[in-house]
Amino acid sequence: MRTKTEEKREAILAVAAEVFREVGFSGASMSEICTRVGGSKATLYNYFPSKEELFFEVMFRSTEAEFEATHQALDPSTDDVAACLRHFGEQFLALLYSEKVLSVRRLIIAESGRAHLGHLCYARGPERSQAMMAEFLASAMAKGKLRPADPRVATLHLRALLEAELLDCILFHIDRPEEAGSIASIVSRAIDVFMIAYGPTRDPQPSFADSPRT
Repeated sequence: MRTKTEEKREAILAVAAEVFREVGFSGASMSEICTRVGGSKATLYNYFPSKEELFFEVMFRSTEAEFEATHQALDPSTDDVAACLRHFGEQFLALLYSEKVLSVRRLIIAESGRAHLGHLCYARGPERSQAMMAEFLASAMAKGKLRPADPRVATLHLRALLEAELLDCILFHIDRPEEAGSIASIVSRAIDVFMIAYGPTRDPQPSFADSPRT
């Protein structure tokens, strides 16, 4: 029974992918997908409660393994937070700006205002990523490897720095494939700035006024 259930789910996803590619999210309908798959609408909705849920699964199922691998680079046992963040950042940008993810992000941005798709994708994508990043930063702060701060805010700053040189490419649909060396340079600059802001607190240098008089 489980095998049949998985086969049916895979069949639905394959057909839905075809429909979304042909007519986009707005033009696709659960009725059309149901007709192509065969069976009842009730069965379709039993697998996927909404078109948004189905679209999300189609768009993101191929990148889930890469998403997990990328965030596993955030090793809480590391002694070199900056090096760890550089390694993560390179994987993170390589994933976000890969052809398949870039096209998905653009489509989601275009469609998110018309349905609940934006909320769904944010919760399962950026919000989930931010939680993982914040957990890593909180651990580093607790160990004195970063200065004490709000991990959530620090995460938002880190993400913004990593995408600072590239984000407009998404918003304005400018194709700018980056070579590995360029990605590495972008990440290196971003982490340098992040560590200046969030590096471990050092004992302040004595001011001139605090120096003993001779």
